Amino acid sequence: MAATATTSVVPLNRTRRGGGMVNEDKLEFVTSDGIEPIMSFDQMGIKDDLLRGIYNYGFEKPSAIQQRAVRPIIEGRDVIAQAQSGTGKTSMIALTVCQIVDTSSREIQALILSPTRELAAQTEKVILAIGNYINIQAHSCIGGKSVGEDIRKLEYGVHVVSGTPGRVCDMIKRRTLRTRAIKLLILDESDEMLSRGFKDQIYDVYRYLPPELQVCLISATLPHEILEMTSKFMTDPVRILVKRDELTLEGIKQFFVAVEREEWKFDTLCDLYDTLTITQAVIFCNTKRKVDWLTEKMRSNNFTVSAMHGDMPQKERDAIMNEFRNGTTRVLITTDVWARGLDVQQVSLVINYDLPNNRELYIHRIGRSGRFGRKGVAINFVKSDDIKILRDIEQYYSTQIDEMPMNVADLI
Repeated sequence: MAATATTSVVPLNRTRRGGGMVNEDKLEFVTSDGIEPIMSFDQMGIKDDLLRGIYNYGFEKPSAIQQRAVRPIIEGRDVIAQAQSGTGKTSMIALTVCQIVDTSSREIQALILSPTRELAAQTEKVILAIGNYINIQAHSCIGGKSVGEDIRKLEYGVHVVSGTPGRVCDMIKRRTLRTRAIKLLILDESDEMLSRGFKDQIYDVYRYLPPELQVCLISATLPHEILEMTSKFMTDPVRILVKRDELTLEGIKQFFVAVEREEWKFDTLCDLYDTLTITQAVIFCNTKRKVDWLTEKMRSNNFTVSAMHGDMPQKERDAIMNEFRNGTTRVLITTDVWARGLDVQQVSLVINYDLPNNRELYIHRIGRSGRFGRKGVAINFVKSDDIKILRDIEQYYSTQIDEMPMNVADLI
């Protein structure tokens, strides 16, 4: 990342305190202040009605990241929290937001920004579910939905906005999303949010927020250059980071299938189809065009599949998402729009039809299976020129990716 890129996020009204570098070698679950994990929700100082909502939602005890990050966030600290996919990051966001919001005021007090519309909408749902007994008003401000509906909801007054940067920025500029009472900004999947595509929009939003803002970054992957940028807009953050070799998920078995030519991938996928439909499967391709092509080819061979990518109208994306969530469709072909944050409990198989373009995406993709400690399987289709990329991923995360066994169906 060029030096100029990292300096564009300098806030104009912030005093700096501290902010040393992160030593990646000593990150087990390393917390900068040696924060002790809190083992139960009851000991976190959470409002009674919120506790009711948490238990009612089905949570019994906090996950590792929740044990460490909830307390500093509700105490008002800036926090950088990293945890594996499927370990309760979204519910942690929901829980902390519900705790800090004063529901007697009709002002927006927390803003959560996510890279995809689906993730922003999912976060809103979890906030409404956990905050059921505290009468929290949340709204997802996302592209592709009616602007009129956003304006109506925001005029009525909500406590929390969960949105995508473009639409949120638009609503702020229209003076419909009033920022004066916002005290907490959360960037979910923050490495994506601070990378090329979103950085300027994030800065745009940030400029409108009050100076004494609390900022939290949350993601499964936090590359070094992102951690370096944080000093520009965070104050003495509590860091809760994971050792890189602990990021790949214990419950997910990873395999590869060697295919000599691109055309062979299709036959391999057809052979695996019965295995896919035992459970629910997500198949990742690197481009929207490839998703459309593969979907068409599967269907013309009489396989039932659904597909989703960023060029589809939002209504269609929602419908496909709902069908997949309720199990009407069992195989979803998609791009990396689906790689981050989305939670469908039944998915226990991920296929990388194309190997992802970077190492971080690999973790996010395979993390769609084996949610919250369940078993999962990831299968990578590998051409001879991909072997090097696969070995690189393996080495980087200190993990093992073996050749796929014949009895793969028994592992799912």
